[in-house]
Amino acid sequence: MLRTEERQRLARERREEREKQHAAKETQILEKERKAKLQYEKQLEERQRKLKEMKQKEEQRRAAVEEKRKQKIEEEKERYEAVLHRTLERNQRLETRQKRWSWGGSVTPDSEGKTASKRSPSTANLKQAEAAVSKCLSSSAALLNTSDRTRRSQLSPLDSSVISRLLAPTQASLARSKSAATLSAD
Repeated sequence: MLRTEERQRLARERREEREKQHAAKETQILEKERKAKLQYEKQLEERQRKLKEMKQKEEQRRAAVEEKRKQKIEEEKERYEAVLHRTLERNQRLETRQKRWSWGGSVTPDSEGKTASKRSPSTANLKQAEAAVSKCLSSSAALLNTSDRTRRSQLSPLDSSVISRLLAPTQASLARSKSAATLSAD
């Protein structure tokens, strides 16, 4: 009987020991799962934080690019308006100068008859032709001045040399200017 009781007691102790080991293993497994879950959540949060930062940086970069583009457009607009303003002023000065200085001197209501009698028909025709040519040249010069880089890049070298030759004053036009100046001085 003692042996039986002894065996039962030993069996019970072994069972309790196994249960304790099993419970300890379960606890370890649960602890590992909890740590793994915490690690996963931490990594997920870190990824989300990095994505958010990247998104913010991208938005800031886009905003900076957009601001730069707007600023460039504004500068080009201001430059274009300044060129347009200068061109208009130049044309106005040329028109005023042409009205002030004619081939026969200044044209006023009293001197109109005197200057008309001094001029021959060929000089009157020459004056009209010169006015038309100078208007054309000044408008083409204004167009060249106001044109942007893209328009310049579309011109072939031959076209640009022809335009620069047309815009350069000729000896005849310089002589006419000198004679107009001397006539007006008289």
